[in-house]
Amino acid sequence: MARILIIGAHGKVALRLAPQLVARGDTVTGVIRNPAHEGEVAATGAAPLVADIEQLDEDQLTNIIAGNDAVVWSAGAGGGNPERTYAVDRDAAIRSMDAAAAADVRRYVMVSYFGARLDHGVPEGDPFHAYAEAKADADAHLRASGLDWTIVAPSSLTLDEPTGRIDVAAETSGSVPRGDVASTIAAVLADASSGHKTICFNTGPTPIAEAVASAPER
Repeated sequence: MARILIIGAHGKVALRLAPQLVARGDTVTGVIRNPAHEGEVAATGAAPLVADIEQLDEDQLTNIIAGNDAVVWSAGAGGGNPERTYAVDRDAAIRSMDAAAAADVRRYVMVSYFGARLDHGVPEGDPFHAYAEAKADADAHLRASGLDWTIVAPSSLTLDEPTGRIDVAAETSGSVPRGDVASTIAAVLADASSGHKTICFNTGPTPIAEAVASAPER
């Protein structure tokens, strides 16, 4: 059984992840910015922790992360404001990685997106550009961090019923239910062999735990 800290615990993926972790015996703390969301997070079995990660410095983040076995970054600014996108999706994410290292919490799982990379190709005038840049920089920092990292990179998210199956060999982005993304994160946390991998995936034919175990390094 592990102690898991989910940063961004009120997101649609995180709200599906926490109950899975709790059901298998993990102790889950869910970091949220808005105190109005405490009840929804508590209903998942996670302990809500109100903290604005955009405003916390590395030392404050270290205090929050210390004592856990793993960190899941599932937070995001939600788009719309490039300045805040960089502040949350890049800068706060990077501070949390450095804080995890300072707290000696080695396991770190980043929720990214299919196709995230430094040469993402999204033009500067595109509304998606700031997010693509922020995620690329955060992912690159994580790969160089020395942590035991996994980047979970799903394709377009849907609210379809989860299938319990994904495709980790796809070369182009498709779609995947949020419930299956949550199950993939849970499987990653349970599979020691998933460290130092970027797992890009769509919905597909392979049971999630099997797909995580067999995912190619990217």
